Amino acid sequence: SNLPSVQQEQAKVETLPDLNAKILDEDWDDIPPSSALEVISEEEAVQIVAEPLLPIQSSTLRDYVDHSETPEKLVHLGVDLSQVEKRQKAGQLLLTLDFEKDIKKILLFLKDVGIEDNQLGPFLTKNPYILAEDLEALETRVAYLKSKKFGKSEIAQMVSRAPYLLLFSVERLDNRLGFFKNELGLSVKKTKDLVIRLPRLLTGKLEPVKENLQVCQIELGFQRNEIQQIVYKTPKILTASKKRLKQTFDYLHNIMGIPHHMLTRFPQVFNSKLLRIRERHMFLAFLGRAQYDPAQPSYISLDQLVSLPDEVFCTEIAKASMQDFENFLKTL
Repeated sequence: SNLPSVQQEQAKVETLPDLNAKILDEDWDDIPPSSALEVISEEEAVQIVAEPLLPIQSSTLRDYVDHSETPEKLVHLGVDLSQVEKRQKAGQLLLTLDFEKDIKKILLFLKDVGIEDNQLGPFLTKNPYILAEDLEALETRVAYLKSKKFGKSEIAQMVSRAPYLLLFSVERLDNRLGFFKNELGLSVKKTKDLVIRLPRLLTGKLEPVKENLQVCQIELGFQRNEIQQIVYKTPKILTASKKRLKQTFDYLHNIMGIPHHMLTRFPQVFNSKLLRIRERHMFLAFLGRAQYDPAQPSYISLDQLVSLPDEVFCTEIAKASMQDFENFLKTL
């Protein structure tokens, strides 16, 4: 039999260290009673501090804040745990990480990249996964961006605005830069400028981008060089809703009569709400001032049409009062 003999068990007991000798070295004030039935004074009871236990099961990270160092320190940094736990497996990830061993080095890296102290919390709320990334891999990705002549402040801006950027490999980042350079026929400098202004182009899916480029060329009828200018001036067109893009173009081109070359000059108009464009155009048409041809007197640029505040638009462009505009809108 593999069971120990009575003699073996007795031998173990006899070789145990003298517990009394150990207890003499202890501070008696810190030792709780050895038995739950032992009677202690009220003063002694107050001094007993029980270690908090981790919740056995919980649906929220908040329950772990008082029990685990990592969530507690992340909260102090400004991380919103209620948002983190909505991200797939992010909550479980945080509970497996040690703050000193795993997280501190990533925080120092992010600060070195250019993320300000007050940005660390919001950044990690959006991208907690970076805490589990290999530090050497992260440094390699930053080194790649520097090799492509992105400046330190530009990299900091890109990482802040596209928090997932540094999760992607050098190969992916290189492929993305190559795609936009070749697809749009941009120079290296203009490609850089494009992704600095809209860094999520490096992290998002390419399918919507390809579809929008096709929409601009096939459905809206822009030439390749016009698309190049439009995208460079207004990168958001690449990620805009196709439906909204087509509706806005239809109104500008077919209702207002704006030709392609004018839309190429002022592509910012595609970022405006169609309702705003429609209301202002109809008001100008009502007043007989809807003139968008630069060769004609009383010309109104698309930029003036959509970018000015209502009061300025009314007084300087429509030559009317705000009350006139409000009364007109009630008739629509």
